[in-house]
Amino acid sequence: MHTILPFLLAMVAIIILLEMLATKLKVAYPILLVIAGLLISFIPGLPVLSVNPDLIFFIFLPPLLFEAAWSISFKEMKKWWRIIGSFAFLVVFFTALSVAIVTNHFIPGFSIALGFLLGGIVSPPDAVSMGAILKFVKIPKSTTAILQGESLMNDASSLIIFRFALVAVGTGQFVWQDASLSFVWMLLGGAGIGLILGWILVKAHKMLPTDATADVALTIIAPYILYWVSEQVESSGVLSVVVGGLYMATRRHKFLTSASRIRGHNVWESFTFILNGLVFLIIGLELPEIVAGLNSKGIPISTAIGYSILVTIVLIAARMLSAYIAMLATYIFRPKVISRTISKKSIVFMPIVLGWTGMRGVVSLAAALAIPISYNGVEFPFRNLILFITFVVILLTLIVQGLTLPYLI
Repeated sequence: MHTILPFLLAMVAIIILLEMLATKLKVAYPILLVIAGLLISFIPGLPVLSVNPDLIFFIFLPPLLFEAAWSISFKEMKKWWRIIGSFAFLVVFFTALSVAIVTNHFIPGFSIALGFLLGGIVSPPDAVSMGAILKFVKIPKSTTAILQGESLMNDASSLIIFRFALVAVGTGQFVWQDASLSFVWMLLGGAGIGLILGWILVKAHKMLPTDATADVALTIIAPYILYWVSEQVESSGVLSVVVGGLYMATRRHKFLTSASRIRGHNVWESFTFILNGLVFLIIGLELPEIVAGLNSKGIPISTAIGYSILVTIVLIAARMLSAYIAMLATYIFRPKVISRTISKKSIVFMPIVLGWTGMRGVVSLAAALAIPISYNGVEFPFRNLILFITFVVILLTLIVQGLTLPYLI
């Protein structure tokens, strides 16, 4: 504790300094944090940081998703629900399928199930990175709503794919009937539990004699309650947090006083800033350990980097193709929506922007680290390679796409 605590405090100080630098340079701070984490990891004598994936899923993910749900415009989200839904579910599945086919073909011994596992890990764009980058660019309100809504919903669908692929790899079989029932339950159960618990939490705020301090404290524990209850009944904790957060956000003026909203905004901004910073620093800090695991399996780094670049290209291409298909479908089936809200120029260029906004982050990191070392007493195949590809994809998408997106827009 005496060595880890000063290290963690130093990390928080670095996060604050790098955020100031990022604001001055007008770049998204996750980019600098990932690079800084990678550089810090090469300093000799530092304590080894061993990350528990359950810690990332339970401690980091619920509040970050909850805060994102409170920040989005629900009115705009309802207007673009078709495109958001297609990106959050159909595009995620199409991306995972594309990754599965390509990796199965190019990586020797890499099965379709392993490909789907990797695809489920790297398919969801990161809401945190997106929000940080959008602060420095001006894009149409419709595009912002689509990107924010999609980044909220796609985490649930990607983690569902990840769970099913993990079982398929571990057991060597995939029962479609059981998987379909589980998929429906995870969606409906997660959304239903989110609505019910969101309603209960709103009622609790109204009935209890709370002040501003108590209100803020209740909103901080709310995402953990939503996530934990859903996970106990094997539904989607991520979807529960998102739906519950959206429900509470649309009713914030009914159960929170102005003092509670103002104080809550300040507390949540600082809280999520530190959580985000720690996650992106951890991404950089973990990479050398993953490289060491890769070397122990005799896989050349150059080969692994080649696979990682290939997967990154597939992700970008699949997302851009999906964006054009979604825009074309909207143009054919909902021409009035297009004519009212999107210019002819945007019809051509918006899919390019949507396709280039797929920065990966915290969800991909947590899912990759959640892969067990062994399954049913057998060593999990290609675990180190999947971890390496995931980390390089996060680095490439954050640095390359994150730095060039403002100029592209």
